[in-house]
Amino acid sequence: MLAWDRATLALSLLAIDPRNLGGLVVRARVGPARDALMATVQSLPIPSVRLHPHMTAQVLDGDIDLSATLSGGTLVYQKGILDRPPSLFILPMAERVDPYMSARLSQALDGGHSHAILALDEGADEGEAIPPSLADRAAFHVSLDMLALANIQTVTLPDNLAEIRRAARKVTVPLDTPEDLVQLAVSLGITSLRAPSFALCAAKTHAALNKRDTLIEEDITPAVALVYAHRATRLPESVEPEDQQPETAPDDTPKEDSLSIPKDVLLEAVKTALPPDLLAGLDAGTTKRAKGSGSGAKRKGNRRGRPLPARIGPQSSSARVDLVATLRAAIPYQTLRKRTKPDATGPIFQHSDLRHKRYESKSDRLLIFTVDASGSAAMARLAEAKGAVELLLSEAYARRDHVALISFRGTQAETLLTPTRSLVQTKRRLASIPGGGATPLASGLTAALSLAQSATQKGLTPTIVLLTDGRANVALDGQADRMQAAKDAQNVAVNIAKINVEAIVIDTTIRPEKALKLLSNVMRAKYVPLPRADAKGVSKAVTAALVE
Repeated sequence: MLAWDRATLALSLLAIDPRNLGGLVVRARVGPARDALMATVQSLPIPSVRLHPHMTAQVLDGDIDLSATLSGGTLVYQKGILDRPPSLFILPMAERVDPYMSARLSQALDGGHSHAILALDEGADEGEAIPPSLADRAAFHVSLDMLALANIQTVTLPDNLAEIRRAARKVTVPLDTPEDLVQLAVSLGITSLRAPSFALCAAKTHAALNKRDTLIEEDITPAVALVYAHRATRLPESVEPEDQQPETAPDDTPKEDSLSIPKDVLLEAVKTALPPDLLAGLDAGTTKRAKGSGSGAKRKGNRRGRPLPARIGPQSSSARVDLVATLRAAIPYQTLRKRTKPDATGPIFQHSDLRHKRYESKSDRLLIFTVDASGSAAMARLAEAKGAVELLLSEAYARRDHVALISFRGTQAETLLTPTRSLVQTKRRLASIPGGGATPLASGLTAALSLAQSATQKGLTPTIVLLTDGRANVALDGQADRMQAAKDAQNVAVNIAKINVEAIVIDTTIRPEKALKLLSNVMRAKYVPLPRADAKGVSKAVTAALVE
């Protein structure tokens, strides 16, 4: 089944029973495939409402209607978006939804109001995805990326959706099917209790869509592929053969209420629906749920950034007063306050009514590349390290990150480039790094630590990327003392860990260096050994470490 066929089948099943199937997550950016699918969504019989990923609590839950209250003199409430008849919530840019909005949408889907959600995941990177709480409440997840125009066809939904929905409730379920669905979910590492329920509901709906009153293999297989594929966290090593039953006397009674589908058939359906790269990750047992990509730390303030809900602040707070939020807090008590102060004109405010403005902004990330240019590193893989840094610089430039470059060789470290966004200047300085000399590792770490501290004071979020073979042989005082050099490097690593600076240590030796791994543990850094890797391998490793 092609990606477009899976998407149209999922949409048809959702149109029949949106209440029990919850919703559909569509991984696709703006394009012909998504436009064609959304055109079909507009023809669904359920009313739809388009949301924004950063809607406030007042819009979602409802609040006082200020204009009507002030003009009429009586308290008037306006309903929130979630307080409406059964609807299909269309959420574009779902990967950017706020935690509060994600929680409220999840509550609305669980509240028995027959709501459903169509989440449009427009993330460009693997680290960008919708919150797990919303993804778990949608039965289906389809991807339209890399879909050819020739595969896009017109979608026609059934006319008798209500009749098919009633027929789906009467579909007979074989006795072994629920147990088989649960066992398959466990073998795939699916921990959600909703998944088997969604799969069974989708299978019954598929049977009713094809005018069958009993589930068969052709109904269960596509349901499993649509519901289990995106939830799988591992693949079973092998499908266990069915236990052989002891020989008993033949039973002439036909068992029409049982259906035994081979586990390998269902597992193959799940594998077919998995993307090739994800399938390889599942086979290797290395699949992880990504959490984000190279952005800086979130900071809350009262001057600039994305507006947040107003909060009560101390009376001596210098934050700006949110007049609208203050009015909303004071209006419900005006009747009581007028009784105590009948001569007062206009609204009566108290200190408890004051609400202050809040904003959230993300600091820029600073990648501090600390490159070992000593003789041992140059003989090993300095060229690969330079190539990896160039690839990472291009990615940092696309994210508008700041970069800095530190090189250490001989007896000391040198800051070749202070924090900048200039890609051309950084590449020029990187290409001019000479190789040779001793390895003053402690000096390089000290320079990186100093630069990270100053960057933090300027509002940046620093990340130290250390590329070295770890064979320190020059102490901080410039003397050639291998033991003292190792101690100095350990002491600087402890100081880096104390200020909680994110760090990545890339071991550029052909064989992983135990001392360097120990140093990364002291630094609380991500250790990435890369034996026999090229520049692309180093770049991929650092990018993966940044999104963890």
